[in-house]
Amino acid sequence: MYCMRRLLFAFTALILASCARKTGEAVPAAPDYTLASEWYVVDRGGDVDLFYISSTETVDWTDADGTVWHHASAADSAACPGMRQEMEGVDRIMGGDLNFYSPFYRQVTMETYADTALIATRFPVAMDDVRKAFRYYVDHLNGGRPFVLAGFSQGGEALVELLKELPDSLRDRMVAAYVLGWKITEEELASSPAIRPAQGADDYGVTICYNSVGSPDAASPLVSGGNTVAINPVNWCTDATPAVLFDTLTVTLDPATKLLLVDGYEGTGYALKPYFQDGCYHTFEIRWYGASLRENIAGRCEAYLSQER
Repeated sequence: MYCMRRLLFAFTALILASCARKTGEAVPAAPDYTLASEWYVVDRGGDVDLFYISSTETVDWTDADGTVWHHASAADSAACPGMRQEMEGVDRIMGGDLNFYSPFYRQVTMETYADTALIATRFPVAMDDVRKAFRYYVDHLNGGRPFVLAGFSQGGEALVELLKELPDSLRDRMVAAYVLGWKITEEELASSPAIRPAQGADDYGVTICYNSVGSPDAASPLVSGGNTVAINPVNWCTDATPAVLFDTLTVTLDPATKLLLVDGYEGTGYALKPYFQDGCYHTFEIRWYGASLRENIAGRCEAYLSQER
């Protein structure tokens, strides 16, 4: 098995190198997940782990030789302060009593998401890192414990790909998967046994997904177009029952569009233009619902562990 994995990794590396040559783009060196420096880890001695994939924290950058790069230099994790800050923040918000594991990876840059053709060309490098990191985590860090998976934005995209590939041997250990600020298409849902939409607050072995907007016309096709899985992270309903957040916002799931409609927000300067327009609340998908997510993760873990007793 080990030899087969080595061959698979070598074959994948050849494919990625070939893609880089065809596009003429430089690709940073791959991270080595045997090194502690390629991970953000908080070991709390918990019974359950949280494996988190960070969102896009990288922009196109130019090195001293004038080479333009379109991926994070994850082999030098010190060069990825945005990823580290996100990992630290998400652990504070969502981690609770869980052990927290998050890999640095060669995520594609923000500019890449302006062009679907560029995403198709560059994202496989990022996904290859995430795939290898998860394998290393399972084989060397997890210790057979149940785990929660989570990813936001680009991390959510990578998480959906991981779920498609999740083997039966691991599916029973997955407490839940939180695909935050990304989509799950009808085809992905139909062809992926590991993706089972959550139906309430405490079912387990399920996937949670949502995207927040002020109105449907503000939705981003990139992150939510064609989504078929959604639940309200405030009241954990899959129907149009409204929920109140912060005493000022009303959050309602639209079952037809699978969008969270948020009423009452009057802030500005949040939209990350030109990628998202006003009324697309993509940047708030963890911050707004953080307390609810943390409580929900703890509840699903408790339900999962209870069924083992």
